[in-house]
Amino acid sequence: MTSAVLKIEGVCKSFGKYEVLRGIDLTLNAGSVTVLMGANGAGKSTLVKAICGIHSLDTGVMQLGGAPYSPATAAEAISQGVIAVHQNIDDGVIPDLDVATNLMLDQLTKPGAKTFVRDRMLRKHASGIAKSMGLTMDVRTRVADLDVADRQMIAIARAMARAPKVLILDEPTSSLSATEAERLFSFIDRLREQGVAVLYISHRMSDIRRIADCIISMRDGQVAGTFEGEALDYEGAVTAMLGHKMTDVNITPTVGGVPVLCLENISLKPHWPAFDLTANAGEVIAITGLLGSGKSQLAATIFGLNDAAGGTMTLDGQPYAPKSASEAVRAGVFMSPKDRSNNAVVGAFNITDNMSLPFLRAFSHFSFIRKGVQRGNVTDMIDQIGVVCQSEDDSIMTLSGGNQQKVMIGRWLLKPSRVLLLDEPFQGVDIGARRDIGRHIRATAQNRTTLVFVAEIDEAIEIADRIVVLYEGGLVGEHRNSNLNLGNLVTQITGEKLLEDHH
Repeated sequence: MTSAVLKIEGVCKSFGKYEVLRGIDLTLNAGSVTVLMGANGAGKSTLVKAICGIHSLDTGVMQLGGAPYSPATAAEAISQGVIAVHQNIDDGVIPDLDVATNLMLDQLTKPGAKTFVRDRMLRKHASGIAKSMGLTMDVRTRVADLDVADRQMIAIARAMARAPKVLILDEPTSSLSATEAERLFSFIDRLREQGVAVLYISHRMSDIRRIADCIISMRDGQVAGTFEGEALDYEGAVTAMLGHKMTDVNITPTVGGVPVLCLENISLKPHWPAFDLTANAGEVIAITGLLGSGKSQLAATIFGLNDAAGGTMTLDGQPYAPKSASEAVRAGVFMSPKDRSNNAVVGAFNITDNMSLPFLRAFSHFSFIRKGVQRGNVTDMIDQIGVVCQSEDDSIMTLSGGNQQKVMIGRWLLKPSRVLLLDEPFQGVDIGARRDIGRHIRATAQNRTTLVFVAEIDEAIEIADRIVVLYEGGLVGEHRNSNLNLGNLVTQITGEKLLEDHH
């Protein structure tokens, strides 16, 4: 008999006229991992914030360990044993402090904690916590000097040092390699044995197959399906999440015209397998695969940021080997990078200057920018791609994440390109913005070839004429986006052999 740790009944939450959560019922059991799936905008983040005391409820009740639970602040939720590790890792660690201080921070700031701290004792306690998580780094190391995976594990270890009853992990493997993810899963197995209730937010199939006891799908602020038992129905869960079968999309695949970009015998890193890839005019190709599959290396190689370990590229039949991003742009190869906050958005600029940044020379006469031409181009693009703003002079930082992303995509659609590379173009945008962006990319695809790099299968299916699968640096599958065999696609992405192979 499983015991309910956290019980949620009839929870509703609105922001103005917008109903974000509509009658959510959810039970998290001791020693059980519940995976929460939902497309962007389904209400997952709002639900987590309600559980963590960041948002108050409009209606509905929560119980923790059978007692009423209604935290007024995040600190109150933490003090009652409800801990979240958010997707933005630096919310869970303080980069400028060392590992030991990060792990012991909550002990040090407790009321009644000693003012003078003995370094040796601090390090000893911290080493114990680190060891329990399988962390091997020196606890005197500054967190900022660690790689993303270790920072992620420190954030989770810090959460564990508080002995949680409920642990919420938001997309915890999004920045981890397969080996690092397995280390995290082993740790989650230990938590399960200790009776912690884990809420795990992800729609990565490999994660879910490895750790889920139960899947809950959310759509439009409601629970759209609950899946548990021996055969966790992943496809059913995805269908409930999207409101249609994953493979039911409104796309008639284009075969594409003449070859634009040809990769021959390309090897992205030493000792990685070589492959060929041809991208044709008018075609949208989704390149998909797990983290570490080689997607980002392929994008960086085509854009002149990385050298390939071997092989050749041609662009419109001519040899193509750019030594820099500016050389790629001059050749008509444009790229919208993955991490818009670090690589793309200029916070001090308005929408017009952000969108037209790579093409200021095209809008200039001698050294003067022709403001009228620049603004006219930007205003047209704002209308075409559906950026919600007051005017093109608004600061980029006043826009929502989805609208910032539209500006970044619009930036590379302002001028014609031969090859458009879009690395995770739907990251952090809701499903409405995702459809707007996808529609516009397809509508303008005619005179170029478009390569879209995405980790999520549903995003690939929603935009592509052809889907190319990478696994551990090699090309392992190509699929025309029509009557797709989803099982086959998933097997190639995860590297798992089909069950039949084992019989």
